[in-house]
Amino acid sequence: MERGTEGRTASALFAGFRALGLFSSDIPHVVRFNSLKRRFYVTTCVGKSFHTYDVQKLSLVAVSNSVPQEICCMAADERLVFAAYGNVFSAFARNKEIVHTFKGHKAEIHLLQPFGDHIISVDVDSILIIWHIYSEEEYLQLTFDKSVFKISTILHPSTYLNKILLGSEQGSLQLWNVKSNKLLYTFPGWKVGVTALQQAPAVDVIAVGLMSGQVIIHNIKFDETLMKFRQDWGPITSVSFRTDGHPVMAAGSPCGHIGLWDLEDKKLINQMRNAHSTAIAGLTFLHREPLLVTNGADNALRIWIFDGPTGEGRLLKFRMGHSAPLTKIRYYGQNGQQILSASQDGTLQSFSTVHEKFNKSLGHGLINKKRVKRKGLQNTMSVRLPPITKFAAEEARESDWDGIIACHQGKLSCSTWNYQRSTIGAYFLKPKELKTDDITATAVDITSCGNFAVIGLSSGTVDVYNMQSGIHRGSFGKDQAHQGSVRGVAVDGLNQLTVTAGSEGLLKFWNFKNKILIHSMNLDSSPKMMLLHRDSGILGLALDDFSISVLDIETRKIVREFSGHQGQINDMAFSPDGRWLISAAMDCSIRTWDLPSGCLIDCFLLDSAPLNVTMSPTGDFLATSHVDHLGIYLWSNISLYSVVSLRPLPNDYVPSVVMLPGTCQTQDVEVSEETIEPSDEMIEYDSPEQLNEQLVTLSLLPESRWKNLLNLDVIKKKNKPKEPPKVPTSAPFFIPTVPGLVPKYAVPEQNHDPQQSKVVNLGILAQKSDFCLKLEEGLANNKYEAAINLLKEMGPSGIETELRSLSPDCGGSVEVMQSFLKMIGVMLDRKRDFEVAQAYLALFLKPKNNYSTPEQGTGSTLHDSGTHCQPPDLHTEE
Repeated sequence: MERGTEGRTASALFAGFRALGLFSSDIPHVVRFNSLKRRFYVTTCVGKSFHTYDVQKLSLVAVSNSVPQEICCMAADERLVFAAYGNVFSAFARNKEIVHTFKGHKAEIHLLQPFGDHIISVDVDSILIIWHIYSEEEYLQLTFDKSVFKISTILHPSTYLNKILLGSEQGSLQLWNVKSNKLLYTFPGWKVGVTALQQAPAVDVIAVGLMSGQVIIHNIKFDETLMKFRQDWGPITSVSFRTDGHPVMAAGSPCGHIGLWDLEDKKLINQMRNAHSTAIAGLTFLHREPLLVTNGADNALRIWIFDGPTGEGRLLKFRMGHSAPLTKIRYYGQNGQQILSASQDGTLQSFSTVHEKFNKSLGHGLINKKRVKRKGLQNTMSVRLPPITKFAAEEARESDWDGIIACHQGKLSCSTWNYQRSTIGAYFLKPKELKTDDITATAVDITSCGNFAVIGLSSGTVDVYNMQSGIHRGSFGKDQAHQGSVRGVAVDGLNQLTVTAGSEGLLKFWNFKNKILIHSMNLDSSPKMMLLHRDSGILGLALDDFSISVLDIETRKIVREFSGHQGQINDMAFSPDGRWLISAAMDCSIRTWDLPSGCLIDCFLLDSAPLNVTMSPTGDFLATSHVDHLGIYLWSNISLYSVVSLRPLPNDYVPSVVMLPGTCQTQDVEVSEETIEPSDEMIEYDSPEQLNEQLVTLSLLPESRWKNLLNLDVIKKKNKPKEPPKVPTSAPFFIPTVPGLVPKYAVPEQNHDPQQSKVVNLGILAQKSDFCLKLEEGLANNKYEAAINLLKEMGPSGIETELRSLSPDCGGSVEVMQSFLKMIGVMLDRKRDFEVAQAYLALFLKPKNNYSTPEQGTGSTLHDSGTHCQPPDLHTEE
């Protein structure tokens, strides 16, 4: 695919991979029972796709393909899952693939109800359509007046053949026979909007949830109210009944509480407060199981088990992400498999890029953890710390003491966290002499050894603390390091230099040990944030004028300046090798700057402004978080697995908008072959045998073929067997082979001429090798390609034998030796196979005194029986 600056895809470097940390939305979940596997599965909506979990282990079974818009409601039967998006809904098979799509509504669909081989859909204009699932045809359409009867809920009562019960926002209910298209009965209701309908375990009995917080247990056969319950938490969002022998009903509320009611004693038996931090989207008791499945808009899916004596549910399993937008994300460790993320919900969590089972939550920060444990406070909201705004982590000493330091919104003290124990740490780091409430911690860093934390305050003070003991180890400057608020602190990899940036526009370099100021420099604008790449000593500064300055902390000079962002720069990240600086800004763009060339090499836009960006230590993924989004979005680095042309982008380059990746790893995007045009920039490079006329090219032969040619006598002496060779056991048959590096079968020559002469040809008795024959041919036609290729295919011993046989004493001739030297000359003239030619020539010219005599037990290379094969005198006439 073309990766140039014209007509290329939106990003040349990064492709959307998948989203992390998304588990549930405000759409009610769907529970299904697989009769073949005899297991329950729960399906939750996540944006444009849905997840299916095995209830037994709450493991992710499948992720559906994404749909064009956000899913607005879901339903399911035994075979298919139905998801509506806009005015269209689709049927998914195997929890993944769309097999049917139903189009016909003019308004957004908000209710779905499977009905045998049919499915009922209702839109916000109260138009009800019954579809045949497999033919995708309309069976029936009903239109209701929104001002009189606006459908809010739908239910198919058990044993009521071909009948559906509709609830309205006006409060009345209607029972319809959809086969005969007749209104059977109208229930006047309770003059309050109906929000939930649920079939009770008893036939003819329906639970009706109302806007007033009432739950009415009603017999629809006799139109009689059996009992009423009320909860004071607002409208009823969902209702479910236990079917395992306990007459208990659960009702959800918009504030996250669940009420449990005993239907025999007609009383409230328990309250599950703060089951979710937001509204209960859906709750379902599993059939004949003491398990309750709940999900909510707080991005959590939970399973509660009722095994206690009081009938209260305790949390059994859960899948949970952040319930509020993220404030900071950073890769943790060097393996590139964990991402630490802080959120406005006050939690610090770790998400694995490998598998969800490695996710873990470090929990909420508590002001006084011991007091909470001692008093057993149920409501810990009053003692929770505000959201984390910035944090720094180092895994060097994580097994010994806390390795994470975090500053909180509006707080002076910084908290420590322990990654291994997944909990808040032992210390709150703050200066003892400061008691004012208007001073807050604004910047933190932790040294690469994990021993010290450096904290910058809004007053301009920069303090150093010991992470093991929490003791204050000094401050930079006499009174304060900066006149303005500290915008960034960084410590180099050897704990020798500390860099601080202040809002007054000063960048200062300090000696880390004695806290003495080394250098101070003025910046063109006030810094917004600062980032140091410790391995290369490169410091990135994002300024308030939307520009980026890059400094070398060794020379303390600005080496690069980048401008182009049209909004506040929120975050920056370096690639692991320090070649790229990636910046994310409020103009919804993510830009990649090449530091060696000082150019912008990649830019793409997003539909939501990126707040954070961090790159994996292994360089395989870029992770981002965005405004009003709860997930972490991974982008794969295309340059690791594809050839990418990193040309500078022109000044008038207009980036295109890229959609955020979904939770499915592979998006099903069909690319036609016609849309892929070959690029002139990205032609596959095939190296020629000779690169340039002025260059010398080496051969591609392995070193074992030529490097040991001059040491064969030593090798043979070492390899000489200590015992005489044994006669091999005779085999019943054998296939003759030709000796060589590549074994070949010898084909017996067949005599096809019966009248062949019996006279022996004396030329055959000369026993010249193929190499000698090729050299003789080279004297005539001056072509040595065949001879060179023959030598390349031989091993060191074969090459030695061939060169030894060139001597007249060994069966050769002076002409053949001259031809060999001409062959070497040809190899050197064309500047190819240089090292091979040198090795062949060195072996040919090897002096006699370097060889062992026959009496010493080793064979000679260029002579036999003590006779030396001298090269011919090329200056004498033949």
